[in-house]
Amino acid sequence: MQIFRHFHQADGSPLALAIGNFDGMHLGHQALLQKLVTTARAQQLRAAVMTFEPHPREFFTPQQAPSRLASLREKLEYMAEAGVEYVYVCRFDRGFASLSAEQFMQMLRASLNAQAILVGEDFRFGARRSGSVTDFAEAGFSLLSLPDVLVGEERVSSTAVREALTAGDLAHAATLLGRPYTISGKVVHGDKIGRQLGYPTANVHMRHDRPPLFGVYAVKLEGLGSELLPGVASLGVRPTVTDRGKPKLEVHLFDFNGDLYGRHVRVHFMHKIRDEMKFADLDTLIQWIRADESAARAYFQG
Repeated sequence: MQIFRHFHQADGSPLALAIGNFDGMHLGHQALLQKLVTTARAQQLRAAVMTFEPHPREFFTPQQAPSRLASLREKLEYMAEAGVEYVYVCRFDRGFASLSAEQFMQMLRASLNAQAILVGEDFRFGARRSGSVTDFAEAGFSLLSLPDVLVGEERVSSTAVREALTAGDLAHAATLLGRPYTISGKVVHGDKIGRQLGYPTANVHMRHDRPPLFGVYAVKLEGLGSELLPGVASLGVRPTVTDRGKPKLEVHLFDFNGDLYGRHVRVHFMHKIRDEMKFADLDTLIQWIRADESAARAYFQG
């Protein structure tokens, strides 16, 4: 998969182009990408995606923007797995936001040779969200506008996934995503407090400081061979040991003594054990860590 951060077509091949933020890569996003790949093959086009960085809501209202479900790297990983050939990562800045709907469509045609456009049926584009899916059709693009994906009577959306994670309902989030919710990142050196307490942890670097969930979880770790390894994870600001307030994701693997530093891993959140808490002292913290480990082991044992 080739990744571009500018409007450039490597070989001029005509594209089938899916456009969107793709935050979380839920079932709706997966359906769109699946349709993209099948359309591209049927029409002998290249399967391409256009996405935006930062998220438009982070640009317009950074204080009110929702938490990210996925980093850019995570989105790109899922797109590659789906069979996407080209990804255009558009920097969403003031200049891009000021493009009219007509200018945006002209850019897609002239710069990218986009022939087929795939979007959700409520997709809006251009300055002040002036463009809609009907504009693509009227401009002569081959348009595929996909309807909402429903689970029962609920519309699958990034907002619905975010609400389920915030509520601690990981099972419902997994239903909307088609898989457990994950966070990936590189294992980096931390302050070694877990090791001092007898519970060494892998400190997984997160790209964003506003994760959609906090607390203690039973997790599985991907990235150390073919099997997922069970463990317990804490995601939060660690109020008992620091007052700096920056969220950290720390994973303690069961019965594991290997070196994880520098590995890129993916943490699968399987079950919430409890909310983050502040304890009076480290002895109390250790007691709760033991209880958390026992709860996680019991979860995996069924």
